[in-house]
Amino acid sequence: MEKTVDNSAVAESENRARGLPAWVIVAAFAVLIVFLALIAWGLNRAQQPPIQVGDLVPPFTLSTFDGKQVKLDDLAGKVVVVNFWASWCVPCSQEAADMQQVWLDNKDAGQVVFLGVDWVDTEPEAKSYLQQYQITYANGPDLRTSISQLFRIKGVPETYFIGKDGRLADFKIGPFSSAMELQVMIDKLK
Repeated sequence: MEKTVDNSAVAESENRARGLPAWVIVAAFAVLIVFLALIAWGLNRAQQPPIQVGDLVPPFTLSTFDGKQVKLDDLAGKVVVVNFWASWCVPCSQEAADMQQVWLDNKDAGQVVFLGVDWVDTEPEAKSYLQQYQITYANGPDLRTSISQLFRIKGVPETYFIGKDGRLADFKIGPFSSAMELQVMIDKLK
């Protein structure tokens, strides 16, 4: 007498032997898919280019060292100069006096606003730097590097010029060679 084996019964008994209910397997695959989607989203975001000239600059808020909040949205209709710097950055200190001088030359007309964004620094050193170079325009730390991530900066100094329409009008990677170079870039936007 020959015995016949039911393949479905064998497969079912093997699944029971493994001890994993079907819902656990489905849940594990769902978690894996979500995890892979998050990795893909992060990689895609990391490879996006920085804000391009002509792009609308997303709103941000700079919390200054003196406790004020400066919102980009509140500066509509003005030219905004966003300078990323750090106290440990030698090229930043080379352009600091020129930045302050151009700010003083433009502030009374009310058409131009300077924002200094202190990048990857400590507050005591940053405040000492501002005092040393007698910088009087709004400055604050880049908390959680949220503003630098917005512009996708690669280092300091980097300066971005936002036109009156809220769009990125120009930028400069590295230090300015003179106050005149900075002023010429601003004059194009007034």
